[in-house]
Amino acid sequence: MTHSLSTHPSSSSFTPRHRWKVLAAGVAANAAFSVAFSGIPMTAVLMRTGYQLDNATLGLVLGLMGLGIAVSELPWGLLTDRWGDRPVLLAGLGSTALALIAMALWAAPAAGHIPGLGWLGSGLLLVGLLGGSVNGASGRAVMTWFDASERGLAMSIRQTAVPMGGGIGALVLPFVALHFGFAALYGLLALLCALSAAMSWAWVHEPPIAAGGDKAVPTAAAVPKSGPLRDARVWRIVAGIGILCAPQFAVLSFGTVFLHDFGHAGLATITATMVFVQVGAMVMRVWSGRWTDRNRNRPAYLRACSGLTVVLFAGLAALALAAGTHAADSPALRIALVVLLGVSGVCVSAWHGVAYTELATLAGASRAGTALGMANTSVFLVCFVTPFSIPHLLALQGWPMVWLAASACALVAMPLLVARPAAADQKLAKTALSRST
Repeated sequence: MTHSLSTHPSSSSFTPRHRWKVLAAGVAANAAFSVAFSGIPMTAVLMRTGYQLDNATLGLVLGLMGLGIAVSELPWGLLTDRWGDRPVLLAGLGSTALALIAMALWAAPAAGHIPGLGWLGSGLLLVGLLGGSVNGASGRAVMTWFDASERGLAMSIRQTAVPMGGGIGALVLPFVALHFGFAALYGLLALLCALSAAMSWAWVHEPPIAAGGDKAVPTAAAVPKSGPLRDARVWRIVAGIGILCAPQFAVLSFGTVFLHDFGHAGLATITATMVFVQVGAMVMRVWSGRWTDRNRNRPAYLRACSGLTVVLFAGLAALALAAGTHAADSPALRIALVVLLGVSGVCVSAWHGVAYTELATLAGASRAGTALGMANTSVFLVCFVTPFSIPHLLALQGWPMVWLAASACALVAMPLLVARPAAADQKLAKTALSRST
């Protein structure tokens, strides 16, 4: 594979290999923020105790960070397409670090002092608003630095940052919160954001061909005339991505509570299960990106992931229903709950890189920031709604209803994840086929 490079003096130092440094910086940025938005829910049991919250309030608080990301994703994506990846990453990561430092100072419980719900909620909302910058910016960088033969793999590697950060969060944050308190937890998250900002400053630049004045975008035929915001096919995939994230966020936000309250699992078992979910998701995302690049079968893979998710979460609902209130009475039943939750969490987290590649390819590299911002707005709206809704489903019919609703979401998402070709594209394809024959 060859990469066309400009001889522009300002970009002569960038060789094709630099794309891997750009990818590494994107992974670091996403991982640092993922430790926060995926890792903080791993401390849900400790947060419930430390801040003296009930389940409904806990769900609201955990959802506020997702709401902040959802509100800010599209504006950040539009700014990325206009300003470029580097300034957006630096501004977003730097301000997120400052917001986390503020939380460590004013929104962390201490001996004899529990911050008001407003401090905790507004702090997590602000972290979400600022941290939402990393998703679209790092995705656009991948689309502009990698060509079509590597984008699936590169985007999937980038997407491993989310479970990587979640795994680090699941492994480290409960320990830090338990032994050092939430002030130390927020301070650690701020440090990670600052370090990833330094990597972005050092490595993230526009590709050389863009620096020379000729943007590294697909040909005109490959880029839709209308922007992603006016493309119904883009909106279909955006909706499908968001809806299929509901089961994933159910596991990430209340999986620990399910294992603790219903499965009566200890902290070590809960931590090991959530780490397994995140590590398994990382492995599957890399494998699926490479596999679909080779076989050019992204739509079929997305359908298969959705279908398997339907089955697994329906099985989890059936197992919880069969257990009733006696989950703690049978070691075999507890093990089955842990294993099925872990496998379900891996399956519903495996498809992200493939779906984001499909979406960004459809929108075109030059508009990838906007398209990815749309997708992440959908994803994090669901991130807000899911933990907010789970306590109400629990009050209605308990855990079987929660997991059955997750299965239903995957069923709804299945037909949406594959965009139907537009009429103009169908006509163009038929014309090309007739000419070739």
